[in-house]
Amino acid sequence: MPATILDGNTYASQIKSEVAEEVRRLTASGVRPGLAAVLVGENPASQTYVRSKVKACEELGIYSDLITPPESATTEELIEIVEQLNARDEIDGILVQLPLPAHVDSKRVLLAVSPEKDVDGFHPVNVGNLSTQRPALVPCTPAGCMEILKRANIAIEGQEAVIVGRSDIVGKPMAMLLTNANATVTICHSRTKNLPEVCRRGDILVAAIGRPGFITTEFVKPGATILDVGINHITDPVLFERFFKGDEKREKQFAEKGRTIIGDCDPRVVRMAGAVTPVPGGVGKLTIAMLMGNTVKAARMRRLTAVEAVAPSA
Repeated sequence: MPATILDGNTYASQIKSEVAEEVRRLTASGVRPGLAAVLVGENPASQTYVRSKVKACEELGIYSDLITPPESATTEELIEIVEQLNARDEIDGILVQLPLPAHVDSKRVLLAVSPEKDVDGFHPVNVGNLSTQRPALVPCTPAGCMEILKRANIAIEGQEAVIVGRSDIVGKPMAMLLTNANATVTICHSRTKNLPEVCRRGDILVAAIGRPGFITTEFVKPGATILDVGINHITDPVLFERFFKGDEKREKQFAEKGRTIIGDCDPRVVRMAGAVTPVPGGVGKLTIAMLMGNTVKAARMRRLTAVEAVAPSA
């Protein structure tokens, strides 16, 4: 029986509808959520990502402000921009689009973002809050993975979950979220011994290693749920043939564009899995939706909590 395809478009649309309704409620109470994006220089990929985020804000009724310092901006200048945004009450979320220019100390810039406005969930304060199960802004991609599992009614509690990749952005927060949901979690990485054998223990397998087609059927427990976080571009015809030979739609695309997208999983894992996220059209579709959700959450936590704290008791 073929695997169930976990359609990211469907889940993202659901989340955006819920966020739009929450924005309407907050705006009616006098709090319109606001997101500021800092886009340094003219990196085409970054420009595309930021445009899509600004567009999502417009669609959902979130106020947005785009700040575009030049490529030559220094670390200190960017920190000053961030501090100005920290001080603006109408800005609930601050997004510093990565990568920053090579001469900029990215860690210092990101650390300057106020934890309560850190909608990427990267600040050590938010990481600590997530780890200790306190209210926190959670990195968007892992949060999106959890939404897929919940909305697809896939059991988490008591299940074995294996994560391939230990990045601060995906692997580690994913492990904390699954642990908090009562899964038994194993994190794998480049030095894990007998990696396929370890992965085969996973009722839930999260592929976040950044290597095209790395996870093959050998890694998959029959019936497992696979969350493929990878987004890799293939331009090599040999690699394309290896993964997509016989796929007419992909072959036409590759012939026209000279490239295609693949996740960290070999497409043939669908033969073994019970459910799997496609690439494209899977986890990536939820990232912007979760960013919008984090912006609304930040507004609610920061502004409504402050109002409630000073409001007279009935």
